Amino acid sequence: MASPKRVASIVAGLLSATTLFAGAQAHAQSLNLIRDTEIEETIKKESTPVIVASGLRPEDVHFYLVGDKELNAFSAGGQNIFLNTGLIQETDSPNQLIGVVAHEAGHIAGGHLVRGDIQRAGMKPFLLTMGLGVLAAIAGAPDAAGALIVSSTQMGAMGAMTYSRVQEASADQAAANALEKSGESGKGLLEFFENYRYQEVFSDGRKYEYFRDHPLSEDRIEALRRRVEAAPHYNEVDTPEMVAAHQIMKAKLHAFMDAPQQTFIKYKETDTSFIARYARAIAYYKETEPEKALKQIDSLLADNPNNPYIWELKGQVLLESGRPADAEAAHRRSVELKPDAPLLRINLAQALIAQQQQGGTSLKDIARLDDAIGELKHALVTEQDNAVAFQMLSQAYDAKHMDGQARLAAAEAHYAQGELRDAKAFAMRAREKLTKDSPEWRRATDIILVSAPTQDDLRQLARSDRGAGDN
Repeated sequence: MASPKRVASIVAGLLSATTLFAGAQAHAQSLNLIRDTEIEETIKKESTPVIVASGLRPEDVHFYLVGDKELNAFSAGGQNIFLNTGLIQETDSPNQLIGVVAHEAGHIAGGHLVRGDIQRAGMKPFLLTMGLGVLAAIAGAPDAAGALIVSSTQMGAMGAMTYSRVQEASADQAAANALEKSGESGKGLLEFFENYRYQEVFSDGRKYEYFRDHPLSEDRIEALRRRVEAAPHYNEVDTPEMVAAHQIMKAKLHAFMDAPQQTFIKYKETDTSFIARYARAIAYYKETEPEKALKQIDSLLADNPNNPYIWELKGQVLLESGRPADAEAAHRRSVELKPDAPLLRINLAQALIAQQQQGGTSLKDIARLDDAIGELKHALVTEQDNAVAFQMLSQAYDAKHMDGQARLAAAEAHYAQGELRDAKAFAMRAREKLTKDSPEWRRATDIILVSAPTQDDLRQLARSDRGAGDN
C-alpha cells in the first residue's frame, strides 16, 4: 500500500481516470485497482530478479493490479508498474510476463517521462481483495461490495503514457540487458510482441491500449530479436514452480473476472486438478452457492492443508454466508500460515468485528474487539494508508466507546483516500476527545494542518490550544 508521500508522487504523474479522454496526446482509462495477496506475491517473486538487474531496488518498485480485460501495462508516478489483468491473462508463460515487467522497468530506469498534456481530476479507484469487493460488484450487489472492500486509496489522475519510438527501443534494449543479467531468457518478451505484431497496421482506435502507448513496429521487433537470440540465456526455461504459480494466478483471475459459466466450461467438473478445483470454488462463490464452494475448498484443503490462500478463500465464503465465527477460524489459520501478509490480518479483523456485531457487550465480545484492533494495527504497520483498515479500526473503537480514537481513525481513513475536508473535520472532532499533547492528539493536529485548513480552522486550533487542558 502506498504511503502518503508515495501517493502524492503517483498523483503528480497521473491523469483523470473517471472519464475516458480521447485526444492526440492524452488519454486515460478507468481504473479498478484490485488486491490479492497470492497474486501480488507471484508477480513480485517472478519480477524481483529482473527489477534488481535493471538497477532498481525491489522495495521501491510497487506493482498495481488493474481489474481490466484490456491488454495494457504501464509505469507511472515514479517507480510504479500497473498491470492489467487482461495482459496477465494473455501471457503464456512467466517469462512473457517477466519480459513485460523488464520493459516497464527499462522505462523507469531510463527516466522516460510522460508525454502529452496532464489533465487533472479526482478519482478514487478501490483497491479490492480478490473475491470480496470484486465479486460483489460483478455479481451486482453494491451493498455487499461496499461491506467487503478490503483496501482503498485516493489516486488522483493518471497520465497518458505515450512513449516515443526512441524510448521504446531504449526500453527494449534495457529489458534485454536486465533479462540476460538476471539469467532469464528474452524469448518471452519477443514472443509477446510477435503475438501482436499486426497491431502496427491498425488505427489507434482499434489497437490494444498497450500498443497505442507503446508503438510497435517490424524494425523494433527485429532489433529485439537480434539482441535476445544472441544472448547466452536465450534457451533458459521457466522452472516448474514458476509455471505452476503462473497458471494458478491466471486461473484465479479468470474465475474472479469472468462469468461463472465461463469458468465451469473451461474447468469442467471432470477435471480434478488443483487449479480446476480452485477455479470452480471461486465460480461457485460468485454464484452465491456457498455449500458447493465449500465442498471444493475442503477438497483443496485436504490435499493442501498449509495453503494460506485456500484458508483465506474459505474464510471469505463463510463470512459472506453469515458465519463469522467459522470465518474467524479460517482466517486465523491463514494468518498463522502467512503472518507477514497484512490483507490476511484485515480479513481476520473483519470476521472478529462481525461477530461482535452479532453479539453485544459481553467480555468475550470486547475481547474480540481488542483482538481486531490488534490485527488492524499490525496490518497498518505495513500498509500505513490502508483506508478500509482505518475504517474498521474506527468501527471497533466506536463499539468500545473510545470516541477520540474512533474519530482519529476515521480522519486517517479519509486522509488516506485524499478526502481532505472530511479528514480535517474528523480530526478536529478527535482533538476534542483526545488527551492534549498525547501522540494521538498530535497526529490529529498534523492531519488538520496538512488538510488545507482555512484561517478560521487555524484560529479555532489556536483557541483550543490556549483554552483546553487535558480531556
